[in-house]
Amino acid sequence: MLMKHETYPAALLELVTKANTASRQIPPLFPLTASVAVNPFLGQSDEPLARASARLARVAGQRITPQRSHWAAQYHSGALRDDDLRAALATAVHGPAEAVTLQDLIAVLTSKTPGAGATELSAVPTVAELAADISGIDWPGLIEDRIGAFAASHFDQGQALWQPDRTGGAYAAWRQFATRDLTPEIHGLVGFGGFVAATNRSHWRAIGRASETLGISFDAAETAFHRWLITLQGWAQYGRYLSWQAELEGGSDTTTVELLAIRMVFDEALFHQYRDQITARWDAVITSHEAPVTPTRDQVMDAILQEAGDRAQQRQLANTLATRSPQDAAQDNDTNARPAVQAAFCIDVRSEVFRRALEAQDSGVETIGFAGFFGLAAAHSAAGSDVCEARGPVLLKPGVTSSAVEADNLDLARRYAARARRAWGRFKLAAVSSFAFVEATGPVYAGKLLRDAFGVSGRTATDPAPQLDASVDLDSRVVMAKTILSAMSLTDNFAPVVLLAGHGADVTNNPHASALQCGACGGYAGDVNARLLAGLLNDPSVRAALSDQGIKIPTDTVFLPALHHTTTDQVTLFEQDLPDGSAVRLTRELARIRRWVKAAGALARSERAARLPRAQSGKDILRRSSDWAELRPEWGLAGCRAFVAAPRSRTDGTALDGQSFLHSYDWRADEGFGVLELIMTAPVVVASWISLQYYGSSVAPALFGGGNKLLHNVVGGIGVLEGNGGALKPGLPWQSVHDGEALQHDPLRLTVVIEAPREAMTQILERHPQVRALFDNGWLHLIAMDEHGQLAWRYDGDLSWSRFDRGDAPGAASPLGIAAE
Repeated sequence: MLMKHETYPAALLELVTKANTASRQIPPLFPLTASVAVNPFLGQSDEPLARASARLARVAGQRITPQRSHWAAQYHSGALRDDDLRAALATAVHGPAEAVTLQDLIAVLTSKTPGAGATELSAVPTVAELAADISGIDWPGLIEDRIGAFAASHFDQGQALWQPDRTGGAYAAWRQFATRDLTPEIHGLVGFGGFVAATNRSHWRAIGRASETLGISFDAAETAFHRWLITLQGWAQYGRYLSWQAELEGGSDTTTVELLAIRMVFDEALFHQYRDQITARWDAVITSHEAPVTPTRDQVMDAILQEAGDRAQQRQLANTLATRSPQDAAQDNDTNARPAVQAAFCIDVRSEVFRRALEAQDSGVETIGFAGFFGLAAAHSAAGSDVCEARGPVLLKPGVTSSAVEADNLDLARRYAARARRAWGRFKLAAVSSFAFVEATGPVYAGKLLRDAFGVSGRTATDPAPQLDASVDLDSRVVMAKTILSAMSLTDNFAPVVLLAGHGADVTNNPHASALQCGACGGYAGDVNARLLAGLLNDPSVRAALSDQGIKIPTDTVFLPALHHTTTDQVTLFEQDLPDGSAVRLTRELARIRRWVKAAGALARSERAARLPRAQSGKDILRRSSDWAELRPEWGLAGCRAFVAAPRSRTDGTALDGQSFLHSYDWRADEGFGVLELIMTAPVVVASWISLQYYGSSVAPALFGGGNKLLHNVVGGIGVLEGNGGALKPGLPWQSVHDGEALQHDPLRLTVVIEAPREAMTQILERHPQVRALFDNGWLHLIAMDEHGQLAWRYDGDLSWSRFDRGDAPGAASPLGIAAE
């Protein structure tokens, strides 16, 4: 954002526009304390995969599609077929290039070396890379190191004991840092400190001067700026996170473009020093940046192969759903019997395994899938803390505030304990006392090391039940309750116990722990949200008002909050939150639920053990969460490939292998399709972020991955370095997607399956162009399910649909009802 009192020439204003556009090509990186999955292609969602491939090849030198050998293996196994290739060739989202034929694709897939002949990728060089070629000095590495050293200090969130002056923003702070940093000059960048001191204090003017020195034209600026930002890796992404948060609050932030200015000043200084040797090559670089971003024939071919792979998976999903027997279909409409228990879980793919296991315990168990924040995006303060935690999707601003309140003496004791731990930690890490600490108290830690090694460390005490802010009046609470129950398709036939199960992961010594938590809860566990909703729905005054509005909750129904621990598949029941007398009245029901969730956990662990390295049985799963040396405590959402919004009856009894987000939805009860609109614009988008983060970390680990866990060092409480310096590593660690021998995440784009009228979905896409762009450009696939639970119609983009070809799906029925023309 420009300062209002400054006047800028028109040429600079044009560059400002390009710099802001380039900054939006960068995805945000959320800090480790509450990290959530982010679509790494967020800035490219308005263009198809082939064109995004061309763009990222230019600015990063990385391919963003799987190696052709991956598809060749799929083709030879029969998973990928000629029909899939033909269908992919017929799509119109690949971009212009020379014609690619079916014979071309088959020739690539059947070649002994499928990748042979494909163009080798290399990013358009920066000045630093050209100067390194001339001088033999690793200028790109030095720049990464010095910017990393500055950024680690400037953005630190409390890990460091001494905090720097952050007045004036990142660029102003860096100018102070760089004028005193002799490292560049020691390595040969003559007079760099003085050069920085002579730059304008405005980062915009610094960008303008560097652009003029380097000859950055208006046409070249966008990808040239993007190229520089890519060299900053996670630091640029963290700057984008700061702007994301500011915009969510209605403000703005310029950190990303300030970092761009810092990076450009380095190249400007190097250009002055090496101008005579690199001018000709640099002119060619500018020409490359001026050229339109156009995919090559190879990139178009890779996009077609990706489309074919996605369609092969959709055919397999159609076959899986088509195996449901006529008896299953007949039972779809048998919803009159009152369930023994209804259990609502997050739509997270890890819940699919547990839901199947729980349903197998008794025919009276009914499960529901819903976004894990349970419709309550809360700004929450935990017991003994003044820190405000955003317990909701990062796409939404918190709508309510809540806190876990306990007696003053207990709260004070909790705060004293926390302060003692912080003080002890600071003493342990301080520059001088750390040496004395090791000598004096090192032996005392022998017991702790042994406890940690054998996984017997204690857990923190459970917070008291969270409470909504008292300022939320009854009418508002009733509106919340009705909206949430309607969105869950739970407005009648309530069971005696309705279990509301959030989810979280218990892990030890894992910087990326929050990435295993609930993405819908902002990277926290979902217990707070589940307990808030249970408290809301157990409130007699709320229930009385709901009854007046047509939602009659039986007097014997209680809402029981719980937490599904995804690493161990154990379930914590917050029975202490139940209304007075309920636990005694429901003694038999609660005992039965405890028995069911325990048995379901054992089943789920046994299923997951087959996939986890070094797990021989379900018993091995229990210890992984407390093993501080375990690199893969669980697989998280690796393998996710489909999102299904339909009644549970369409998928129950079908093993979807923990690969599908399952959202309960009945369009017949959705008057005006408000719930459908909410699903398509919130949970679907969050699921797409998760899916594409796993995709990006799998196909382009050097660009979008988190590196090797064995080499990680936490910096500033923000992210991790791979080693002891340089740029932040964004994305997922390699161990989160790979088992050491093969990928555990099949790089596919998410298929969204919704049982709803196509006309309603089309109208929603018309109203939400950003969501439509994801489908129109192929980053997501949209398929309509018919009333028999079969895949019936495919969204082809541009608000048009075509019949879904189910191929050899057994027992495929003709599309009826909602799928009819």
